[in-house]
Amino acid sequence: MVCCLKVAVIGAGVSGLVTARELLREGHRVVVYEKSNQLGGIWVYDPRTESDPLGIDPNRERVHSSLYFSLRTNTPRIFMGFSDYPLTDRGDPRNFPRHEEVLMFLKDFAKDFKLTEWIRFETEVVRVERVNSGDDEWVVESRTSEGSGEEEFQAVVVCTGNYAEPLLANLPGCGDDWKWT
Repeated sequence: MVCCLKVAVIGAGVSGLVTARELLREGHRVVVYEKSNQLGGIWVYDPRTESDPLGIDPNRERVHSSLYFSLRTNTPRIFMGFSDYPLTDRGDPRNFPRHEEVLMFLKDFAKDFKLTEWIRFETEVVRVERVNSGDDEWVVESRTSEGSGEEEFQAVVVCTGNYAEPLLANLPGCGDDWKWT
């Protein structure tokens, strides 16, 4: 068994938080990179919308949220929690919790397992690269409002989710002149 690796976890949403907890339980040294100012990933509501919702303009302001204000989950709370940390009734007895309740659950999870101290908020990862092809060493380049830096790790876990960029269909018969607006 390999122990005491230095591991980068990219993203402090559901997957990133659980990954960090399990790595810490196994005795690894963990750094969690989170580009926003809070944990929760997709469960953080932002009322703003992007000016280019299809993501065609690379210079658009990016708004990382796919929630809408009245969103309830489509998965019952009994399946949304973790086996050792259930998403129990937090004031709303209905089976399908609102997004605020899921976010509070994640914040409580991070607090109860002391995960917040390992998270570098407002730190965007801009590059991950293997140091040498034969080694299990990776360089992670990150950027904050104060500048950028690089750090080496023995492992990297990417927990950024799949809602950051829209997927555009490749439709037969639609050439380069087709407009997705």
